[in-house]
Amino acid sequence: MTTSHQPADTLLITLTGKDRPGVTSAIFGALAHAGVNVIDLEQILLRRRLVLGVLVTAPRDVKRLQQSVEKVAADLGMVVEMERGTGDNRSRRGGRSHVTVIGSPLKASAIAAVAGRIADLGGNIDRIERMARYPVTAIELDVSGADPTALRSLLAREAATLAIDVAVQPASLLRHATRLIVMDVDSTLIQGEVIEMLAAHAGFEAEVAAITESAMRGEIDFEESLRARVRLLEGLDASVIDEVYDSIVVNPGARTLVRTLRRLGYRFAIVSGGFSQITDRLAEELGIHRARANTLEVVDGRLTGNVLGEVVDRAGKARALREFAADLGVPLAATIAIGDGANDLDMLEAAGLGIAYNARPVVREMADTSLNVPYLDAIMYLLGITREEIEAADAADGIVTPAPPV
Repeated sequence: MTTSHQPADTLLITLTGKDRPGVTSAIFGALAHAGVNVIDLEQILLRRRLVLGVLVTAPRDVKRLQQSVEKVAADLGMVVEMERGTGDNRSRRGGRSHVTVIGSPLKASAIAAVAGRIADLGGNIDRIERMARYPVTAIELDVSGADPTALRSLLAREAATLAIDVAVQPASLLRHATRLIVMDVDSTLIQGEVIEMLAAHAGFEAEVAAITESAMRGEIDFEESLRARVRLLEGLDASVIDEVYDSIVVNPGARTLVRTLRRLGYRFAIVSGGFSQITDRLAEELGIHRARANTLEVVDGRLTGNVLGEVVDRAGKARALREFAADLGVPLAATIAIGDGANDLDMLEAAGLGIAYNARPVVREMADTSLNVPYLDAIMYLLGITREEIEAADAADGIVTPAPPV
């Protein structure tokens, strides 16, 4: 005895029109009477316009079902199309990726270019979802049929040309796993460079800023640059550290990023070529689990111009990420690193996902992806979290979010 595996007859029903309560209920009521099985289902709502697609097994009396569905659509003031075929909805091909596109604004020409490059690699866009409409526009494309590494490289070049951000991540379970996020501090978590703020009190801000910029571009060794800058702080009263801390401005979205992802079980760490007298307090204030930085030597209430112990440099940042991950029981593949300077490169490479945040060109070129918008919480769109979900979680905790522009 043999069993037939011929594709079953199926029926694709597409309903479009103005959304209103009861649309889905009404259409499925008609389908229930026909005794069909649901194979696939997709619904999209744009500015109160609904597109509902349902793939079902074809009943014996297709004409009767068609009449029933058309009556429901007419009663709702909607348009219905029905197409008969065979087989299930096709499975997504290999090479699956999540492609996040962020712009402010996000122009149609940019989407056209991104879609074109995906097609150039033989990829198909299976699904599109809006992640945010303010203060940036962010959308996510589920793509199949294109190698994620090749797609990332191609779209990175396109993003630079279009002045948008595009992140490509291979689709995997790790995206939904509890993660560790390790952030640089100066010009990433906070605005500006702490050592330059300290140097302003010593009258050497311009000299220190020049050395900092050269180090962040990777032109000189970080430890050498750090010691040269710290020497210029010799003799400063230690109370200046408190003044600098009080003047620090946390980057927009940083508190939202930490607050939201902590709700989901994420762990946070900061690793800085700056100073523990600042970073330890930042970690406590923001609810960050781990912190590592250099320590300024203070004797008799004044800075000596030296740092204590081993310098947290480029290699030290990557080492800290690995140690934090091991300590917290998080696989390296489930870590995210965020930084802006050349001394962050080893850390970005060691992490499962390395993000260059408003970074120098050398860092943008080597990181997995980059963000060039001034909102640190935009990183959550890369993790599949929407602005609506963030605001709903805040509202549940009594945190009021400013109303979006109309």
